[in-house]
Amino acid sequence: MKVIDHIKNASKTLFTFEILPPLKGKNIQQIYDTVEKYLEFNPAFINITYHRDDTEFITQKDGSIVKKTVRKRPGTVAIAAALQFKYKIDIVPHLICGNFSKDQIENFLVDLNYLGIENILALRGDSGKTEKSFTPHADGNAHATELIQQISNMNKGKYIDSELKNTSQSNFCIGCAGYPEKHFESPNLDTDIRYVKDKVDAGAEYIVTQMFFDNAKYFSFVEKCRNAGITVPIIPGLKPIHVKNQLTVLPQIFHIDLPQDLVTEVEKCTSDEQVAQVGVEWGIQQTKELIAKGAPVVHFYTLGNAENIKKVVKASF
Repeated sequence: MKVIDHIKNASKTLFTFEILPPLKGKNIQQIYDTVEKYLEFNPAFINITYHRDDTEFITQKDGSIVKKTVRKRPGTVAIAAALQFKYKIDIVPHLICGNFSKDQIENFLVDLNYLGIENILALRGDSGKTEKSFTPHADGNAHATELIQQISNMNKGKYIDSELKNTSQSNFCIGCAGYPEKHFESPNLDTDIRYVKDKVDAGAEYIVTQMFFDNAKYFSFVEKCRNAGITVPIIPGLKPIHVKNQLTVLPQIFHIDLPQDLVTEVEKCTSDEQVAQVGVEWGIQQTKELIAKGAPVVHFYTLGNAENIKKVVKASF
């Protein structure tokens, strides 16, 4: 079932979560173990991230410098298929612009379509670690809007090669990202919301937000989107804080603010176990308010931290 149909058919707020593919060489069992922690809460769908390869410039013995891949998280298509068939839960693989040509994107979409996976979260993706700013593939999409347009074209039966034979229309439900505190590359929130509208106009049927810790920012973002003519569902994304160094790591990586009340409580903690408890309590408070005010879905970013999210969900849904 499509994400948008899950939302339309629901009589209450839905629970969903996101997982990371295992590093190359790791076993899929760790993914199964994570998923099974949440099955009792009937997740409507599960997102699977896609990370571009990490590369570094390595100095060789002869003094030459070569660019090498040092980390991969492969297998998004295979994992999506395995989870959907094993658990009979709809899977939402992420698809990014970085490192992909339009031909590679098309082949990725063809594979998903063959497998009966009909949901995609379309993202530009982050810049590579060796890039000063995001650099698209020479034959790829530069922005999420372009990626969404390519997927929408396939839904209409339009392929890159217009003379390609035996083609058929795909049937993907496309999601996109939104940033309640704006994307860090945008000059201001109003401009960023205009970019979100471009993505919706290109074919995105729902929005999933970046994580946030202040619900007021989500509600304000929704209101601004509605005023801009964006009518699609806007799904809030949450992540309970669980270690003290996230006070600096999360703002640095995700370009978000942490409320002073939360910071104060975390700073009082003398162990990460205490921090995790603060994070759970804060997450419960956020989740209950979002449900009470009619959020269509509450989506959780696991980032390898299943137990705390399980506590939040158990107390809130």
